[in-house]
Amino acid sequence: MDGDGRTIVFFPEGAFGPTNNCVGIGAVLRERGHRVVFVVEESFAGTLEARGFEEARMRLSPPPEVPEVPGQFWKDFIRDTAPEFRRPTIEQLESFLRPTWQALIDGSEYVDDRLAEIFDELHPDAIVQDNVVAFGAVATSGRPWARIVSCNPLELKDRAIPPVFSGLPAAGRTGWADFWGEYDRVLGPQVAEFDAWLRDRGAPGLRGSRDYMWASPYLNLFLYPEEADYARADPFPRTCHRLGSAVRSVLETYREHERLGGSGALVYLSLGSLGSADVELMRRLVAVLARTPHRYIVSKGPQADLIELADNMVGAEFLPQPAILPLVDLVITHGGNNTITEGWSFGKPMIVLPLFWDQYDNAQRVDELGLGVRLRTYAFEDDELTGAIDRLLGDRALAARLDGMSRRLRADPGTVRGADLIERLSRSGEPVA
Repeated sequence: MDGDGRTIVFFPEGAFGPTNNCVGIGAVLRERGHRVVFVVEESFAGTLEARGFEEARMRLSPPPEVPEVPGQFWKDFIRDTAPEFRRPTIEQLESFLRPTWQALIDGSEYVDDRLAEIFDELHPDAIVQDNVVAFGAVATSGRPWARIVSCNPLELKDRAIPPVFSGLPAAGRTGWADFWGEYDRVLGPQVAEFDAWLRDRGAPGLRGSRDYMWASPYLNLFLYPEEADYARADPFPRTCHRLGSAVRSVLETYREHERLGGSGALVYLSLGSLGSADVELMRRLVAVLARTPHRYIVSKGPQADLIELADNMVGAEFLPQPAILPLVDLVITHGGNNTITEGWSFGKPMIVLPLFWDQYDNAQRVDELGLGVRLRTYAFEDDELTGAIDRLLGDRALAARLDGMSRRLRADPGTVRGADLIERLSRSGEPVA
């Protein structure tokens, strides 16, 4: 470091996946002497400070009349929304995706003035956002900014790849036209209204009727290994760079599993902070897995007190995932992009039980590439799950493929590559091609 440190502001979506990706990259930049500040929603207050970063706090909605109970929002969300996850993805466009997008849009509009204040106060040399909707204040700040896409790369739309959020196969195009038709009917007017609001605020218009977010004119980063990505009709813009994965470093070690008896394989079960809040689903998984000879590390999530583990299991509400993944033989996951790419980074076969958003796309991609198995989250048969576990654990050819992918990803860490590119942007203020 030459002493010429820059101020770099990270603005991730208020969820653990995007935040953790940004933390990994931000930690590299901080080690190089840069000032790294995270813009966080008040419900996340203290989370980034505990990791040694500065925080600039804001709200995405008015303060509640009754004080917020930490974690209660997600418990209520799953209670109210879980029935929608049992519906086909094309039906979720109206029942789940439209209201979810509207909540995100409302947050963008509510926080716009406060974001502008934060950027004026901090005078960042670069802004890095990992969000699925546009924030007008980022584009109107007059400062160079980068976009990170930590969702499945179908978010970066192309005529040769399946519709985002559909979970449809990449081959054959079966169902694509029907899904896009319903997408345009249900979400097109919403995108148009948001586009008009952004233009009224002096921000650029959106690219098209299917996008809630711009590409950055300066720098765009996305997390997905080349081996797993889709074949596209159109090349990415020159400002678009692949990170592969962005596994944050952790100081924690994990040894709780060592007290488990038996000699079966070690399996990690994590449905993310939202999926694990579905107590009924978690209890069913525990019951099925308890009858196998394997050992399990279980991420219990916000309803941890309501989930009783079997004798062949250990777990807790929060677990240091990057410390656990190298230890296990297989992962059972909801298919969040963070877990999927981290799983590939450590070369693990996966069983994917998707719930919502891009999890269906990741589940389908894992399955169609032969890197794991996609199961029906609420309708799998017991022997489908246990059979998939045993089949994947015994697949030596798959283990060799995943080991090769892991070696390549870990030789070129996305956290370092991302930090290099953001550092270049913060110094030059010019598009990074």
